[in-house]
Amino acid sequence: MPLAISDLVVTRGERRVLDGLSLSIGAGEIYALLGGNGAGKSTTLYAILGFLTRASGTLSVAGADPASNPDAVRAKVAYLPENVALYDHLSARENVEYFLKLAASPRSRAETDAAFESVGLAASAWDARAGSFSKGMRQKTAIALALLRQTPLLLLDEPTSGLDPAASADFHTLLGALSARGVAVLMVTHDLLGAADTASRIGLIQAGRIAREWTASATEPRFDLNALHDGFAQSARGARA
Repeated sequence: MPLAISDLVVTRGERRVLDGLSLSIGAGEIYALLGGNGAGKSTTLYAILGFLTRASGTLSVAGADPASNPDAVRAKVAYLPENVALYDHLSARENVEYFLKLAASPRSRAETDAAFESVGLAASAWDARAGSFSKGMRQKTAIALALLRQTPLLLLDEPTSGLDPAASADFHTLLGALSARGVAVLMVTHDLLGAADTASRIGLIQAGRIAREWTASATEPRFDLNALHDGFAQSARGARA
């Protein structure tokens, strides 16, 4: 199981930011996590990465526990923040080669080229400086890196924020390709339509736990958008209260 979380509690001072969170994601699943500000979305990502100490509960990434073996967990996870950090003075290829060396996972030039091609990064960009890249190009570079690292779990934090509709559509197509490769994806997002288009399951986090969950239908429409909207709006009102 790429990700298994059970009854997870994470505190900050007296407050339980995660309060009994349970969530599992299988190979090839795309799980979209929705919720208002302060609901616990980012805390969930940081807990998976081993950046936060849990008060109780269990968490494992492909069988590794971030509390006891954080390095093993980070070797099994690729994380894409909302704004992908690349070295602007290096090309896409140089960035990828550098980060792969840091991860002790070097790949051949042919493998890197194949990854760039599979994510739809234009060949003209492979050896161009990243400082000239759009957000979509940065994301494609980072996902090519994730493919080359061959991690079972991909974490995405607001991946379509700031993307134009065409770039968002390209990104959603890319998620489908990752799913077909067996990569498990946990996507924190406010994009209801994007989540409905791509996710296998959608969870609504509220007060630090999954309050509601929807599973994609095999037929169109995949999700009830009205139910998603109402659930998200209720969560947002609760966060402001």
